[in-house]
Amino acid sequence: MENIFQKLDDRETIFKTKDYLDHRFIPETLPHRSEQIESIAKYWVEALNGITPPDITIYGKTGTGKTSVALYAKKQLEEIAAERNLNIKIEYIRCTDYNTEYQLLARLCQQLGKPVPYRGWTKAEVVNTFRNLFSKNILGEDLILIVILDEVDVILKNDGDNILYTLTRTNNVSITSISNYVDFKQFIKPRVRSSLRDREIVFPPYNAEQLIDILTERSHVSFKDGSISDGVIALCSALAAKEEGDARYALDLLKSSGEIADERGVNKIEEGFVKESKDRIEHNKVFDVVVTLPLQQQKVLETIAYLTEKNEEITSGRLYEVYQDLSKNDSVSYRRLFDFVNELEMLGLISTKTVSRGRGRGRTNIITLQCDIDLISKALIFKD
Repeated sequence: MENIFQKLDDRETIFKTKDYLDHRFIPETLPHRSEQIESIAKYWVEALNGITPPDITIYGKTGTGKTSVALYAKKQLEEIAAERNLNIKIEYIRCTDYNTEYQLLARLCQQLGKPVPYRGWTKAEVVNTFRNLFSKNILGEDLILIVILDEVDVILKNDGDNILYTLTRTNNVSITSISNYVDFKQFIKPRVRSSLRDREIVFPPYNAEQLIDILTERSHVSFKDGSISDGVIALCSALAAKEEGDARYALDLLKSSGEIADERGVNKIEEGFVKESKDRIEHNKVFDVVVTLPLQQQKVLETIAYLTEKNEEITSGRLYEVYQDLSKNDSVSYRRLFDFVNELEMLGLISTKTVSRGRGRGRTNIITLQCDIDLISKALIFKD
């Protein structure tokens, strides 16, 4: 019997490689982000003169190039620091992987050559070990460390702002924070904010024309010649522009469209494949988000889906009333429920709108489900 993997590996494909369509790939050039690269560089350049750079906060929606630009600037600074034999280190940490102060400091120590376990020590031992790395006898008192904290809001929500306090109170350390949320500083106490004194860089969404440039550049190295029909790249770009200029989404659309072409055994991507790809991606994205939601947020979403199916107008009061019935004795407070509503809205699963009921009747919030109700139901059943 023929090996199934051999069979799949031997089939014809329109791809040269998929590597360049992965959003984690950092290309030699980053179209339409030169201004943001220069903004980071003008702060980090201080390190070349032995001065600790100021802290930076980078904001922007998903897929606006924040991580790519930071890693691009990291590579450039590392190259010139090596040429000049300067003691500069830039360490990148994704806070979804290391979401407590202990874990993050242990990871930094490991990246800097000091083995520290992820459990078993006291927090004070880890903090002191990290700070001792900057002494003359270890990495050198002239060491300048730039720490890139990607998705910094995750660690702040999970573990508070102690990590920022520790890093800002360590000599020769500069923090570059990356967040999708402009309001993430609500999780930072005033005493830490005063230590941070960060410079802010905002990444605007890509427009359709800019996304066309990005996809065109990537497609030349990703697909065989003549394998993309006219209009495909423009359609991917237009759909991604509607998704708040998300370049990751545009790349996923193009890659998934190519995979559909391979499945069909054809040698060219057609516009219809892009539309099919959109449905697949959105299905998978919503399903994965719902399945991984905390239980109480799932109950709120289940309540919204239930009221939507009954064609009821979902007001704040009505939502809480039905939520309490569905949750039995395991419900949260009215105020906490609306923290969940805000989080579900940030995920794009629902939308809220404040409407006036007329003179003397006040205003109320109307909540609307923003994704397929059957998909929500399937995801909730899967979770159970």
